[in-house]
Amino acid sequence: MTLGSQIAWDDTVLPFQLDRSDIRGRVARLDGVLEQVLAQHDYPPEIEALVAEAALLTALIGQTIKLRWKLSLQVRGDGPARLIATDYFAPSDDGRPARIRAYASYDREATIEGKEPFDLIGKGYFAILIDQGEGMTPYQGITPIAGGSLSSCAETYFAQSEQLPTRFALSFGESQLNGQDTHWRGGGVMLQHMPEASPLAPGADGGSGDSGLMKPEDILDGEEAEHWNRANVLLDTVEEVELIGPKVQPTDLLVRLFHEEAPRVFDAQPVSFGCTCSEDKVRQSMSIYSAKDIAHMTTEEGLVTADCQFCGAHYELDPATLGFEASKRDDDDG
Repeated sequence: MTLGSQIAWDDTVLPFQLDRSDIRGRVARLDGVLEQVLAQHDYPPEIEALVAEAALLTALIGQTIKLRWKLSLQVRGDGPARLIATDYFAPSDDGRPARIRAYASYDREATIEGKEPFDLIGKGYFAILIDQGEGMTPYQGITPIAGGSLSSCAETYFAQSEQLPTRFALSFGESQLNGQDTHWRGGGVMLQHMPEASPLAPGADGGSGDSGLMKPEDILDGEEAEHWNRANVLLDTVEEVELIGPKVQPTDLLVRLFHEEAPRVFDAQPVSFGCTCSEDKVRQSMSIYSAKDIAHMTTEEGLVTADCQFCGAHYELDPATLGFEASKRDDDDG
């Protein structure tokens, strides 16, 4: 395969449908996006793995939703990995890439090396937030941390909150092609039963998962369950190198896995790293503070500074132009 055909599938999400199984899905490949997300910070490898997994999940989930503005994924725990946060911004126009950003907050004093990444979260919750823009009420769905991975948490979220049987198969890590530097790559497949075929609501006794949480088998029965189980058995045969690429095209992967299920693909969605931070947004966030509050934030050099946790952008602002008691406008020269 030529280098050109390898790059064509980097940083894309390919929607597909299995016509014989009434199942839809996505294949994601993140190359430059993961590299840029993780290059903004000096995370330990275990934290990098959590951020990479969360970014892949966000790319897959975000592309399934008719999104006008932003989908956010948040994982909060009481362990050393306190917060994993990602955002997926819908394309501004047809043909434009969706944008992803992600970061982690963790206890730098804790022992992290050698631990299983998921165990660093501890007890907490997994949340998906959907913001459709100005004038629309944001949506938030939350489920407890459960299972042994963020993928398992996402599967539980869809079963519990949306009654949609969902399955993820992900792979990610640092890799190296001949003659190139080592860098991050990631890939994954998402399967989801079509919504109209998932009519059952959670029973009074709860589900069969951890702490009574719902699982796909609690939602489907009969022929639907047979279709779902068959697709999952086929997905179980996927290899990590097929998920990550770069020498296996997503279309070839779908044919290899699901050729008997009549896979049908749609237009691929390009994805890029992107942040929406700006000086104006920093000023807006500080507009709620009094002059006394602003004074406490001012450095010895007479500036208020702010750093974006997602992209690392650094802002230096005149304290006199900040807060609701600002004595100068931000466009004043003196």
